[in-house]
Amino acid sequence: MKCTRTFFMAGFLLGAAALLLQGCGTPSATVSNTALPFEEAIAVATDGLVQQTRKIPGMPAMLAKVEAKVNKHAVVLDPTLDAGSGQQTAGTQQLDRAVTERMTKNFEQIEVLPFRAGNLAKAEYLLTGTLVHVQSAYRLNLALVDIKGGMVVAQSSALARQDTVDMKPLPYYRDSPVLVKDAVIDGYVRTSATTPGQKADPTYLDRIATATVINDATNLYNAAQYQEALGQYRSALATPAGEQMRVLNGIYLSYIKLGRLPEAEAAFGRVVAFGIAYNQLGVKFLFNPGSTEFWSDPNISSAYGMWLRQIAREGGAAKVCMNIVGHTSKTGSEQMNDALSLKRAIYIKQRLSAESPEVGSRTRPQGMGFKENIVGSGTDDLVDAPDRRVEFKIRDCRA
Repeated sequence: MKCTRTFFMAGFLLGAAALLLQGCGTPSATVSNTALPFEEAIAVATDGLVQQTRKIPGMPAMLAKVEAKVNKHAVVLDPTLDAGSGQQTAGTQQLDRAVTERMTKNFEQIEVLPFRAGNLAKAEYLLTGTLVHVQSAYRLNLALVDIKGGMVVAQSSALARQDTVDMKPLPYYRDSPVLVKDAVIDGYVRTSATTPGQKADPTYLDRIATATVINDATNLYNAAQYQEALGQYRSALATPAGEQMRVLNGIYLSYIKLGRLPEAEAAFGRVVAFGIAYNQLGVKFLFNPGSTEFWSDPNISSAYGMWLRQIAREGGAAKVCMNIVGHTSKTGSEQMNDALSLKRAIYIKQRLSAESPEVGSRTRPQGMGFKENIVGSGTDDLVDAPDRRVEFKIRDCRA
């Protein structure tokens, strides 16, 4: 296919990216492997992403600048995530802010819009991003998706030094009793690393409208507006794609904050039932260091008895067999952590057996130590709380 004058007359810059995919050449992803301070890495990734949209045959840079004064291309930023845990953190929040500011300041042809349903309806492009922990650094991935076509039109990557990135989770994720990473979040993570010219993940894109409602609800929760957050989570649940772990978990958390404990317990039961149905139930039981005793602070561990009661109840209703898999953070020797994680799994089995001997008889404890860390920072604080989890994995009862 030949690229003619109509190529750049019809599109310019971002708008013409879709035509690139139809035969005028697909831009290559930009990758930087030098570990930089976080702000510098963000600048490198952002500039690399936008520069890919300039690689349009026959498109003079001067024309793009002229057109930019009269045409703006709307980009909606779906808030970035920690790829391992699916959490939003202080670092991902900083990434969102810095990318938006740099695009707005340096690339006047682009208008970055907040992640809301109304903006999604009028935007041309969707921007996603993740932070991926790699040894002593974080890999920053950004991807630009053509909303109508579902095609990734640009993707960039840069490396940020770990000591410059604050990965403390935002309140919703800090308070969450379970891991909320599911197929939708996995799809978001894959999309952020997808090379130009390839389709974005369909599971993620098909649920993008509901994601805007979930985002509104989570922002309200993070702002301590719990009644309003509950209403938004309920609105999300009422949508066709609303039954997601993030939504069910948000309803539970909101009830807890509002002091509506019977409703909170029922909501947690629904979280457990969903996790069992999709074999994705990782619960953040925190233990005292080096022991099998639950965390001494009742503000943290007071709900654990209720959690176990609901796990026993829903496990019994589903009549499933489960492996109870203990995990630890990466502190201390492998041998010590393997033994400790198994002891904690055995303790959870004992507590479940006390709630329901039948359910207890269908469980099998395992200790994984730190072999399956999600965060892997070894900080033993809120950052790596997902590493100190207990998972309930469905298995064949005949095995």
